[in-house]
Amino acid sequence: MPNRLNGFWSFLSHYKYAIVIIVGTLIVVFFDENSVMRLVQLNLQIDDLEDEINNYKERNANNIRKLDELKRNPNAIEKIAREQYFMKADNEDIYVLSDDKKAPETNDKFGQTDDNE
Repeated sequence: MPNRLNGFWSFLSHYKYAIVIIVGTLIVVFFDENSVMRLVQLNLQIDDLEDEINNYKERNANNIRKLDELKRNPNAIEKIAREQYFMKADNEDIYVLSDDKKAPETNDKFGQTDDNE
């Protein structure tokens, strides 16, 4: 037993600097509050937030341009009402065309479609 203990202590004394460097590196890279892993995660989060900020800036510039158009051109109000809110004048009809396929309707509680009749 003392022979093993002496062998262990001699191993530690021989490689003490390497052990300290390895343990210190592990603590800095993985276990510390300000670890390298945390730094990478925060940098990725910052990149995502900067992309989001740029997106909102573009949307804001687009909305400001539309608002200026509304202030300068009274016909722009009618254009926006027709395009975005599907409003119409009193003397016209509007037809909305869609390429979406309609799901078959069921006619009873067993889920049979109308095509089976």
